[in-house]
Amino acid sequence: MERKLFTSLQGEGADQLNNSLSHQGFRRSQNVLYRPSCSDCSACMSARIDVSAFVKTRSQKRILKRNASLLRRATSPWATEDQYTLFRRYLDSRHSDGGMADMDVFEYAAMIEETPIRSRVIEYTEPQFSGLVAVSLTDVLEDGLSMVYSFYDPDQPQNSIGTYMILDHIAIALETGLPYVYLGYWVPGSSKMSYKEKFSGLEVYHQGAWKPMRDPAEFAESSHPLSTDPIAEQVANIHLPEQPVHRRR
Repeated sequence: MERKLFTSLQGEGADQLNNSLSHQGFRRSQNVLYRPSCSDCSACMSARIDVSAFVKTRSQKRILKRNASLLRRATSPWATEDQYTLFRRYLDSRHSDGGMADMDVFEYAAMIEETPIRSRVIEYTEPQFSGLVAVSLTDVLEDGLSMVYSFYDPDQPQNSIGTYMILDHIAIALETGLPYVYLGYWVPGSSKMSYKEKFSGLEVYHQGAWKPMRDPAEFAESSHPLSTDPIAEQVANIHLPEQPVHRRR
């Protein structure tokens, strides 16, 4: 049975809490931070790219070349009709049986706009056709960019737009001096998540520390029931940021 640790993300310490728990494998969904904590498995591991260790493959260079005409625009986290139309096409084509398949326009707007931290919507457009091609909801952390959720035109599989967005986020991180790009969770043996393995510099949060991924097979034991710490131990090992002390005058 799937189980998660979660906490509310609100108040003046929201950014600090988000940074601290993101370093410990948590992910954000609106105003909640969560981390999988199943009783019989620890296969879901947070993944990030160390941009200083990343080297483009020949295939990734070709993807950049194919999408060179796309224009990037970073905006405040605000939902639009064009975004939702693309989002629905993406879900219907790629994740029609997923947990977000029935998300309506109001739920989509909440996903984009309900953020208590520094977030951006990054849109990619094709100027020749004046069309929206891809969107990423991205959080700006103290040490990197976190791709909270991204989607793209499902009718352009030949352009590998999902991979292109990750490559472009690596470029943004390099431009702004941020060392990491956080990609969400990775599961050993999952065909839907195997694309993350193709990025050099990939690290996963495993057994309380970030570890370079040299061979995905090294983490296969995480699916074994004996690999999981008791829930009380997992909670005890979470490090929370110190809260500022407010002195009375």
